[in-house]
Amino acid sequence: MLNDPYVMPKSLKKAASPTETNKAAADLSAFLAIACTNTAVRRAGRRLGSLYDEALAPVGLKATQIGLLAEIERLAAANEGQVPTLQDLATKLALQISAVTHALRPLIRDGLVELFPDASDKRAKRARLTTEGTDLLHRALTHWAVANAQVDRVLGSEAAAALRAVSDYVSSDEFLIAFKGEERTTR
Repeated sequence: MLNDPYVMPKSLKKAASPTETNKAAADLSAFLAIACTNTAVRRAGRRLGSLYDEALAPVGLKATQIGLLAEIERLAAANEGQVPTLQDLATKLALQISAVTHALRPLIRDGLVELFPDASDKRAKRARLTTEGTDLLHRALTHWAVANAQVDRVLGSEAAAALRAVSDYVSSDEFLIAFKGEERTTR
């Protein structure tokens, strides 16, 4: 019960007056009645992440790690072989650079990714897949494809495509600008 965020510990209940307790309960009840997009998406993401992790277990990596390897390869292919900077990866994945650096550590340690300074800006680092990283990514994609096809089968191809489209939009700069109510700026 102590780990349940929706249950108020008894010690706090005793400290609050009956009026404060009733207000807190009413506030919590109102919050729980609201459809929270963030909560629903995070819960769905955890479920899907778990299913993809399970499918990728034979290659020894998590879905997030395979996603990072795939993004490095995808960005390099889109930029005529020029591998991405950590900032490129962070922007594309909607993450902070510190999170990208943290996620890359085990991949670097295991010899799947290597970092090197950018030729024109020594402060920037670029990430590239090693031969082992490329080989593992390509082996992993067969397992990923099985899981992805199963998601499409269960959701239906139209619903799965719609889910991906909405997810891509929510992670885009256009959504961020619209959410914050800012005028669109050119970059």
